[in-house]
Amino acid sequence: MADPLQTDIKFLTGVGPKRADLLNRELNIHTFEDLLYHFPYRYIDRSRFYKISEINSQLPYIQIRGRIISLEVTGPRYKKRLVAKFSDDTGTIELVWFQGVSWIRETLKKDREYVAFGKPNLHGRQLNLVHPELEEAEKYEKQLSSGLQAMYSTTEKLKKNYLTSRTIQKLITTLYQTQKPAVKETLPGYLVEKLNFPSLSKALFAVHFPSDLKELERARLRLKFEELFFIQLNILKQKVNREKYFQGLVFSKVGDYLNSFYRDRLPFELTAAQKRVIREIRKDVGSGRQLNRLLQGDVGSGKTLVALMSMLIALDNSYQACLMAPTEILATQHFATLQKMLGDMPVKYSLLTGSTKKAEREQIHKSLLDGSLQILTGTHALLEETVQFQNLGLVIIDEQHRFGVAQRARLWKKNIQPPHVLVMTATPIPRTLAMTLYGDLDVSVIDELPPGRKPVKTVHYTDSKRLRVHGFMRKQIAEGRQIYIVYPLIRESEKMDYKDLEDGYFSIKQAFPSPDYSVSIVHGRLKAEEKEIEMKRFLERKTQIMVATTVIEVGVDIPNASVMVIESAERFGLSQLHQLRGRVGRGADQSYCILMTSNRLNDDARQRISTMVSTTDGFEIAEADLKLRGPGDLEGTQQSGVPFELKIAHLGKDSQILHYARKTVIEILEEDPLLDHPKNAILDEQLKKGSKGTFNWGVIS
Repeated sequence: MADPLQTDIKFLTGVGPKRADLLNRELNIHTFEDLLYHFPYRYIDRSRFYKISEINSQLPYIQIRGRIISLEVTGPRYKKRLVAKFSDDTGTIELVWFQGVSWIRETLKKDREYVAFGKPNLHGRQLNLVHPELEEAEKYEKQLSSGLQAMYSTTEKLKKNYLTSRTIQKLITTLYQTQKPAVKETLPGYLVEKLNFPSLSKALFAVHFPSDLKELERARLRLKFEELFFIQLNILKQKVNREKYFQGLVFSKVGDYLNSFYRDRLPFELTAAQKRVIREIRKDVGSGRQLNRLLQGDVGSGKTLVALMSMLIALDNSYQACLMAPTEILATQHFATLQKMLGDMPVKYSLLTGSTKKAEREQIHKSLLDGSLQILTGTHALLEETVQFQNLGLVIIDEQHRFGVAQRARLWKKNIQPPHVLVMTATPIPRTLAMTLYGDLDVSVIDELPPGRKPVKTVHYTDSKRLRVHGFMRKQIAEGRQIYIVYPLIRESEKMDYKDLEDGYFSIKQAFPSPDYSVSIVHGRLKAEEKEIEMKRFLERKTQIMVATTVIEVGVDIPNASVMVIESAERFGLSQLHQLRGRVGRGADQSYCILMTSNRLNDDARQRISTMVSTTDGFEIAEADLKLRGPGDLEGTQQSGVPFELKIAHLGKDSQILHYARKTVIEILEEDPLLDHPKNAILDEQLKKGSKGTFNWGVIS
């Protein structure tokens, strides 16, 4: 039997094909169910009615009851406006419309009682409400809504077609009145009873039409828990399946490759954190189950060394290994690091990128197949069909969130028996986000910097202190140091007054003139060879200052660069600021990050800058970023393989609910790992519904 909630939204009374098309494109609402799950983003208390004599322009949204005593259309034909005089027994206020003038004029009637709702403004000495919501008092009293009015997200295009927040609420009212019986429960009865939740039907009704705050909070708790619960159930059940059905390659020994490297080539003493992570990896690969581990560590914490030692364990067991990075710069950087660390060890390794010449590429393909090439480092080029291994045992993916799940799956399939998978990131992931995106992976964290590294000192200056900053830069250059200056834009934008790269480059050339100083410039529009020349000049200390965009965010390792100046720092997100700061502090000298901003900052920008100045802890910064921006901006969640979209829960603000949801899932799966008990049939059904059409990404990473 067809589910009525899957009915096309165009068949709902009040929608039709034209509005349906707009709802599809603007809000991704295609069915009755989509509309039911289009949740309010806030609520306004409409229980109070103001008298017109009480109103002033400092008040937020207000509600008044009265009659229209006059209507007048003024202005030229192309700039008409409708002004209605609205009166109660204490005074008069103007209601003003600039759009839809003719249509609104026809619908309004004088001397009929209305309820008006809007934000009061002062125009000259006259108070008005611009584009107020207006409803006949008699109809208003018959509505489902309580004193708490739900406000729904909409767009300018929708508003121009009269699909306002109020219209969306009316559509939901129509939908709920006709489809309430079709809302089926999604959680087992024993769980709803144990958690003292309202039914799904009641929760959905209450979130759209709450009778009071207490009922609203109970409904929101139920809906948030459910979203987070099914994400955790999906992830952890996949982990159960993987451990049950996928046997891992067994790396049973540690031999000459790892031992000789550890004895003769180790560049510095391993930190306690690195030793702990290597032990965790060795335990996994020797256990007979597939390694699926996320390795987190700040920029410069020594992840590449851990990756190399893991690959040497694979070599000791006669397997090949590969390391894939998202950009050519980063892949080349990893390859250079391997060259430096391995030295004259008898290990055959190569680099494969889009720039690799045909003859060299063919030799790599041949060496991979005959097994003589042991380690391959590269970019997306590793995913090509022609790249075939003889015996791939370990896949390492760096900055893996930059790859889509389908791309990662192609690497996984390059061996008959699935290889071990280690994914790495220098972007610290908050615990709640890690539990959601990578909850089926074991997690290792390198939370120490190598010996001799000093934390970067971060300071904030406004444009008015620029001369002081230039003086500090000259002093650092005189001491033999180099400096990055990063800009958010290449050319000036009409819409944004942030410092742009071209203007900044010329300003720096004036403040640091040749022949005393030399300046490089690097940005994404340069050709690869031009970029390489500029980078090489800076690396060889032929230039003291590099003016750049965020292309230097990853893959640039120049220990002599000790100062990072970030222009228009308010333009960057916290995670990006932290990544940029990680470009300095690579050597033993004290390094500095200078955040330059305009004098006027909004609250969010001020909070970001304050966080950067107060801490260098990447995980603390990531938590703050999650609370400020939500998960979507942080980790490419659409590529994560999580089929359940967050519509009401917020990972930054609902961490307690997430932890409880995960705990509940673990308890259920411990008792019924395959969800084949009749009482959990509804859970299995919901998982299949949510995962329909998606690959079981949990088996790879």
